[in-house]
Amino acid sequence: MVKHERNSDSSPDSEFARRQPYGDSYDPDIAHPSARYDDDLHVECPSHTTEAKLVRKIDLRVMPFLCILYLLAFLDRVNIANAAVFGLKRDLKLDGKNVQYNTALTIFFVPYIIFEIPSNILLKRLRPHVWCFYLIGMWYKRSEAQRRYTFFFSSTTLAGAFGGLLASAIGKMDGMRGYKGWRWIFILEGVLTCVVAFTFFFLLPDFPEEAKWLNEEERVYVQARLRADQGRSAAERKIGIRDVGRIFKDFKIFVGGFMYFGLIVPAYGYAFFAPGIIQTFGYSQIQTQLHSVPPWAAAFGFAMLIATFSDFFRHRFLFTLIPIAVSIAGFAILISVHHNHHVQYAALFLVTMGTYSAMPVIVCWFNMNLGGHHRRSVGSAWQVGFGNVGGIIATYAFLQKDAPNYKPGYSICIAFCCLSAASCCVYAASVWTQNRNRERAPRDLGLTEFEKTEKGDMNPEYRYLL
Repeated sequence: MVKHERNSDSSPDSEFARRQPYGDSYDPDIAHPSARYDDDLHVECPSHTTEAKLVRKIDLRVMPFLCILYLLAFLDRVNIANAAVFGLKRDLKLDGKNVQYNTALTIFFVPYIIFEIPSNILLKRLRPHVWCFYLIGMWYKRSEAQRRYTFFFSSTTLAGAFGGLLASAIGKMDGMRGYKGWRWIFILEGVLTCVVAFTFFFLLPDFPEEAKWLNEEERVYVQARLRADQGRSAAERKIGIRDVGRIFKDFKIFVGGFMYFGLIVPAYGYAFFAPGIIQTFGYSQIQTQLHSVPPWAAAFGFAMLIATFSDFFRHRFLFTLIPIAVSIAGFAILISVHHNHHVQYAALFLVTMGTYSAMPVIVCWFNMNLGGHHRRSVGSAWQVGFGNVGGIIATYAFLQKDAPNYKPGYSICIAFCCLSAASCCVYAASVWTQNRNRERAPRDLGLTEFEKTEKGDMNPEYRYLL
């Protein structure tokens, strides 16, 4: 229940304005690193629960569904790499003399890139249980979002590990009912995704203001805590073409795209070609699949460690640069070492740990700094849509003619890791500068709550998380 104060102006907007914490700024708790649940909100939690319990309830109703869906989505897009180990290229005559296999990988990214922004706008009409992506940002405060984003994105590392184990088992079905093992990989994993997607249509939650598994008091409180952290979401607001144009006037939107774009190249470069790289170490088909599992598992653990520290310190910038440096170190070893398979295999751990730990921090940092549904839906779609252009580059980075050393591919990955790191530096400098300028500017500009909502994170009272 929201706390009320005696005042002649008792409208919801004025009441919310009086309750803004930290000197009327939307502050992500940067100034209060030791604050715990309920300490930094000027709203009262329902008497029958606590904020921590309510967040755990949200975790159990939101995160499992999103993570399983993302795991299966990533598994379906990269299982072609596992299928290639079991003879897909040989049976379809996609040999090393051409780039037909690489082109097949590229086809996936074309509709992905084209429809990303329209799909997030469509989300406003179809609801998240039909069409979801940026839902995490609409349930959690910025100071508690990183571990959730990382766990969500780490579904990709679990998909890689699970895919390797599953492929090693499915590969033994080779010849069953006249189908090769690689065909069974596509059949069984595809059927699993269809069954789960149909089931989750009835289970996936929508936005907080529509959650039927929260009572009225809990819904009011969840919305209030998010408003105190991020401003009003304007969930009911429709998005038009002019809104999209205004959002792209903010140069930080483009920088956010390059932050993600730089890491997509090494991420998909590894996901699509790691089994083939591991096979050059002299392993059999089954052993190749099994050896692909440990680097993915290590990446999951390291990503969660990075996320935990990032949330603890309420800081993102340095926790993008550290993993990127780890990834660059891994690629540097792969470029320079060619006759020690143990060292090369260890380098793959550094590549996955670094790349797949930095990506969720970058996405969370950028998305949670965008205020309101309209800016977040378009901004997140741009970051993912533009970023996945890097997937096209990744599909042509590792060509069969460059095996087994793949120097051009590793060099390309290092270059794009550096691009991502440089973009992170630019973004950090820009949000730090804007925070400083807003602190120095006059506090009361006379903006109505409607105007603040329309501006989102461009509202002068908003403070970005560094």
